[in-house]
Amino acid sequence: MAKKIVVIGAVALGPKVACRLRRLDPEAQITLIDRDDLISYGGCGIPYYVGGDINDLEDLYKTTSHALRDETFFREIKGVEVLTCVEAIAIDRKNHQVLIQELGSGTTRQLDYDKLVLATGARAIRPPFPGADLPGVLTVSNLHDAEQIKLLMTQGKIGNAVVIGGGAIGLEISEALTDLWGIETTLIEMEDQVLPTLLGKCIARAVATELRRNGVNLMLAERVMKINGHARAKGLEVHTTSGIMPTDVVILAAGVKPNTDLAAKAGIALGRSGGILVDRRLRTNDPDIYAGGDCIELRNLVSGENSLMALGSLANRQGRVIATNLSGGSSHFTGTVGTFCVKVFDIGVCKAGLTYRQAKETGYDPVYSVVAQPDHAHFYPNAEFIYVSLVADRKTRKILGIEAAGRHGDGVKARVDTVAVMLKNGIDVDEVCCLETGYAPPFASAMDVINNAGNSLDNILAGMNRPIDAADFLVEFSRHARRVLDIRGELEARPFVEKFGSRWVNVPQRELRTRYPEIPADEPLFVICDTGSRSYEAQVFLHTKGITDTLHIQGGYAMIKVTDPEF
Repeated sequence: MAKKIVVIGAVALGPKVACRLRRLDPEAQITLIDRDDLISYGGCGIPYYVGGDINDLEDLYKTTSHALRDETFFREIKGVEVLTCVEAIAIDRKNHQVLIQELGSGTTRQLDYDKLVLATGARAIRPPFPGADLPGVLTVSNLHDAEQIKLLMTQGKIGNAVVIGGGAIGLEISEALTDLWGIETTLIEMEDQVLPTLLGKCIARAVATELRRNGVNLMLAERVMKINGHARAKGLEVHTTSGIMPTDVVILAAGVKPNTDLAAKAGIALGRSGGILVDRRLRTNDPDIYAGGDCIELRNLVSGENSLMALGSLANRQGRVIATNLSGGSSHFTGTVGTFCVKVFDIGVCKAGLTYRQAKETGYDPVYSVVAQPDHAHFYPNAEFIYVSLVADRKTRKILGIEAAGRHGDGVKARVDTVAVMLKNGIDVDEVCCLETGYAPPFASAMDVINNAGNSLDNILAGMNRPIDAADFLVEFSRHARRVLDIRGELEARPFVEKFGSRWVNVPQRELRTRYPEIPADEPLFVICDTGSRSYEAQVFLHTKGITDTLHIQGGYAMIKVTDPEF
């Protein structure tokens, strides 16, 4: 007898399960249900539709051969029954039934299943401050939200906007509003950096600089207290810890929460972060119920802890695993190292593993390096800086995470992906130093930036490299903590000598071996060059001459420029 498979949720994971299962089991009765009328779409493309990179909303739910992925498509081409505008109300695990309700008529009925798949996804969080549910306070969680925002913009009803939340969606929607539509956009984040759960402070500051450079009014360490309707009955007022901001629209990008109400009511086990608990076969505590996508918790393969990771890429991989297991196979999804990438105006940003803060909270003793280097050979035209931060555990030298940013996003992603693929099995600093990568001047340097990030970290762990990152340097220098030794050429150093006077000492590298006696041996110094490599060499040389109280600035002036361009 043909197995009855019911899949609840038809955006990413659900359609993947259904289509692969059909290929594996031509006789199975597969039913997809979803409460929406638009299904099987690329939700990650929503900001690009809003911003105009994608012109037609239908492009987000078309196949590569331009067929619309609708009910007819799944029925006629995939052999899968799809029920849209239908909501799952309850799961009767004992009798293997799902109670469903047609949202239009209110009619309810039972669906029998042999195996059930929960692909219920996640929903946008509406923060608990007053006014979060007012008209004009929107989210970006589905295609209907995207259409509504796009319509308001095309009708000229949005002159300025406030985006609340500095995560990936907040950054992408801020770019969408600002770049094409020229809308005055303010991005508010309660933490002191953007992408606070995804990046360390160094690369995050480079992202913040890019946002501000492109006209986004970025407000960090700022809390929204409430949202009021405007006194003139048009628009809104956002009340923050620093004042009141009139705006035409507010877009909430404060994260997502897994849709687990249905599972919880049925007695399906949930984890500490609120997601559904699954084993490596993606089964719940009920062996006849599987789950995947944004509604489940995943094991972080670096920290060993469970967490949420709402990415369509993971959902599609999990869908394949579930379908294999439903058909009698044995496939496993062991977890994730949290690989993530995003485009922010003209730069690409990517990370994998743990940030410095996450590593510390997990119990490691983390240390990190920061390097700035051209992504191509320095002599090759169109080379652009790539900024890489590498995190390791001080005791074991185990690599815990990597972050990168740069103008050639493909090159940024390639570097992070190279390390990410090895994080799950463990990789140490020495392996990164000697990591084999392809080399040709149009693509990389002979000693790739990834190798140099490892080399820098190796030197830090050995005690030879005593660094300070650009952000901390700027804070310390503003407090008159110590003077700067600039070993760049006279022309490069002159504006800083003129601006800071005796606090900025220029001894070019070519003169350092003869002029070092001019440098007081007991004076604490910051040492700076263009990218950090020469300042590290200078630090090592000065140490041999008894000048030991030095901190070299990681990433050099290149990193300072993307941290504080006004310095």
